[in-house]
Amino acid sequence: MSAVITGVRRRSAAERAGIRAGETLVAVNGKTIRDVLDYQFYTYDAELAVELAHGEEKRTVRIRKEPGEELGLDFETYLIDTQKSCGNKCIFCFIDQLPSGMRETLYFKDDDARLSFLLGNYISMTNLSDADVDRIIEMRVSPLNISVHTTDPELRSRMLGNRRGGASLSSLYRFAEAGLHLQCQIVVCPGWNDGEQLRKTLRDLGALYPSVGAVAVVPVGLTRHRDGLEPLTPVDEKRARDIIAIVDEARARNERSLGDPQCYAADELYLKARLPLPAEGYYRDFSQLENGVGLMPLFESELRAALEDAGRIKNIEPFAIATGKAAAPFMRRMIDLAAEKCDNEIQCEIFAVENEFFGPGVDVAGLVTGGDMIRQLKGKITAKRLLIPQTMLRHGETVFLDDVSLPGLEAELGVQVQAVDPDGSLFLQAVLGRK
Repeated sequence: MSAVITGVRRRSAAERAGIRAGETLVAVNGKTIRDVLDYQFYTYDAELAVELAHGEEKRTVRIRKEPGEELGLDFETYLIDTQKSCGNKCIFCFIDQLPSGMRETLYFKDDDARLSFLLGNYISMTNLSDADVDRIIEMRVSPLNISVHTTDPELRSRMLGNRRGGASLSSLYRFAEAGLHLQCQIVVCPGWNDGEQLRKTLRDLGALYPSVGAVAVVPVGLTRHRDGLEPLTPVDEKRARDIIAIVDEARARNERSLGDPQCYAADELYLKARLPLPAEGYYRDFSQLENGVGLMPLFESELRAALEDAGRIKNIEPFAIATGKAAAPFMRRMIDLAAEKCDNEIQCEIFAVENEFFGPGVDVAGLVTGGDMIRQLKGKITAKRLLIPQTMLRHGETVFLDDVSLPGLEAELGVQVQAVDPDGSLFLQAVLGRK
């Protein structure tokens, strides 16, 4: 794909230089522009020689700007290039466990190092060539988010369903040796990469500190749509406790030898284990929130601070909350915290929604669908407003995973529905009836 310019932002360096939509960005300071990494890396400097083409016509525009100032060009796609898809057949892949008939884009599996850097997506590294790795190191593309799962090469190949699974670990070691900042993820599948395999993986990643800065350990998510897939065992209470114990072992060892715990167990593991969530200090800088590590403790800390600032609270209108089964007891506790600051009794109905769409084994709030809420809550909500987590909606959209829209949910339930970001302060504002 060529870097055809689709738009020039107003008052940008590109507009001042007279660059036009429809031209193709060929090179900057003699460096060919292939994708968004080239574009961002080579347009950083203050003085640029920008080579452009339009049909047979070619020209070079010289630009002076502030270092780091955006050039101001838009392209047909965010990446400029096409998105790289995943060539793995992971035994735990959530996309392979989706039911049929959903929107086509939901079935696309990306495995793109550029999106790892720019958007925080996790990559397996199996589709990286030596040239790709060289380029990432040369450009200092960092941080990168790596799905490791295991450092045993043969086991990793089997878990990823890709014969390059083990060999691609060499990219991880090259990135670490080059001093790039890496965050890693381990999806634990009982009988596969737990027990001694998990201990080995955490030891091996500890040896890559400080390049590997944080390691999230999360339980495998299993839906009811697994016909024809590798049989897997869910993480139950005992297995969750065993996993947490191994993570705690590694944390204690790392604190002694590295001065940093490095690895963290996801909130979901504590909920499955029926153990209290760790105190806020467990999570250091909360760098693994996207993996569900520390979301609940941070939320509680934010809510407590917001309540302290709010002083006494009066006259909260009745409301309801819908969330996943795992988070419902936590949300009840958060409402009890707010009640301590309230002059009148808080009338709040909390609905723990059973996940019929994906199956009862999926109990996190972010995967609750609109259809399940309609079937289970219709006619049961007495309040006029319903709060739901923003994570139930697709990123940047107002639809749930089953394509039910937010307005559609409101119409079916007959209540005002407000999606709230996972932030304790914003939650309090929603409780108080403020947008």
